[in-house]
Amino acid sequence: MKKVHIWLFIINLFTSLYSTTAQKLVQEVEEAVEEKVVDTLNKREKKTYTIRFGIDLSKPLMAQLDKEYFGLELVGDIRLFSEFYGAVELGNERKTQQSERINFTTSGTYLKLGFDYNMYKNWKGMNNAIYLGMRLGSSFHKQKINEYEPYQTNHYWAAEIIKNGAEIREQESLSARWVEVVAGIKVKMFNNIYMGFSLRLNRLMSDKRPENFDNLYIPGFNKKTDENVWGAGFNYTLTYAIPVKI
Repeated sequence: MKKVHIWLFIINLFTSLYSTTAQKLVQEVEEAVEEKVVDTLNKREKKTYTIRFGIDLSKPLMAQLDKEYFGLELVGDIRLFSEFYGAVELGNERKTQQSERINFTTSGTYLKLGFDYNMYKNWKGMNNAIYLGMRLGSSFHKQKINEYEPYQTNHYWAAEIIKNGAEIREQESLSARWVEVVAGIKVKMFNNIYMGFSLRLNRLMSDKRPENFDNLYIPGFNKKTDENVWGAGFNYTLTYAIPVKI
């Protein structure tokens, strides 16, 4: 009988120890899982992205060198995921120029939307970029013929310059659509200030032309000719970066 009591005591002791140990083990596992989840959330909260916005410095500089030109372009980009950035460019241009026998003025606004892919591997805390990208551009502009020289086959007489008449007028509600391939760099100068430079190759997709004339200059696209739908451009940007935690 005593042996039975002893065995029952031993069994109860082991059962109690096992239950206590199991509870401690379960509690430790739960605490470890909870700590890991909290740590993961904290790390995720500390992941920092940036929004950059600024201005294209090349257009105000060209306006100082050419009194027949005015231009202003605002630029911005934001990291979407990994090394892909969404990009936007909004600008306004006015340019007067001579093309063969026609002197005309183009003025209007444009919008470019697209993306950049950063190929530069930054060190921790850096956000420089060597990138390739693409833009879809749209312009809304108007053309004004200031004066023109009629075409003539007899060059003995001096050509007459027409400054008045039915053709001397402004035509509004013009537009154009194009695609751009972009290559550029962005480098941090100090604090959150970045300098950037990019080259553009443009391909005109469609345009609404003025009556009896053509879009010889398109805001945001630059020069265009009858025989060629390709264009080129560049910008030189100064931007400010705002860190955003996501």
